[in-house]
Amino acid sequence: MGRLQTHVRNKLVAGALAAIPVAVTAFILWYIDSQVRALVGLHYPVVGLVGTLAALYLLGLFVTSLVGRWVLGLAEALLAHLPGLRDLYRSWKQMAFSPEGDEGIFARVVLIPDETGHMRMLGFSMRKPIEGDPATVCVFVPGSPNPTAGRLLFVPTRDCLPLELPVRTAFKILISGGNYVPGEIGRAIASRLGKNDPRDHL
Repeated sequence: MGRLQTHVRNKLVAGALAAIPVAVTAFILWYIDSQVRALVGLHYPVVGLVGTLAALYLLGLFVTSLVGRWVLGLAEALLAHLPGLRDLYRSWKQMAFSPEGDEGIFARVVLIPDETGHMRMLGFSMRKPIEGDPATVCVFVPGSPNPTAGRLLFVPTRDCLPLELPVRTAFKILISGGNYVPGEIGRAIASRLGKNDPRDHL
C-alpha cells in the first residue's frame, strides 16, 4: 500500500509540475490578449496577442540597435542619479535574470552547509563576491515547496559548492519537495565530501 501511495503521489507531483507552467502561461497570454483588445477596441481573439508580440519584436529591434543602446544607457544613468528611484532600480537590476547569467542573485545554483555543518542547503547566488569582501558571497536560500520565501545569507566563498544546474531545474526540485532530485546534486556532494575536494570559485 505504501508503494502505491508513493507512486500516486509522485505522479500527482509530476502532473502538477507539468500543468502549472502551462496553465500560468495560458492565463498570461489570455490576459494580455484581452487587455490589448479592450484597449484598441477590437473583438477578434488572438489579435491582441499578435499585436503584443509584434510590439515586443519591434522593441527588441530598437534596444539592440545602436540608438536603442544609447537611449537605454542614458535612461540608466538618469535613474542611477535619482535619489528616490536609484535604490529601487539597483535592487530590481540585481534580482533580474541577465541573458549571460552573470548578474543577479539567480545567476548560479549552489549548495551551502547548514548551521550544523552536516547537511547541505540549496540556494542561489551571484557569480561574484559582495562588494568590499572578496571572500564572501550572498546566497538566497528559498523555502520548499514555496520558493518565494526564504533567507538571505552571507557565506564564505570556500563553503559554496557551485552546481552546473539550470535555475529552472533547481526550482523544480524545490516545488516538488524533494520528490525530484537530479543526479548532479548527489555527485557534487560526493565529490566535495570525498577525497577529491574541488574548491570551485564563484
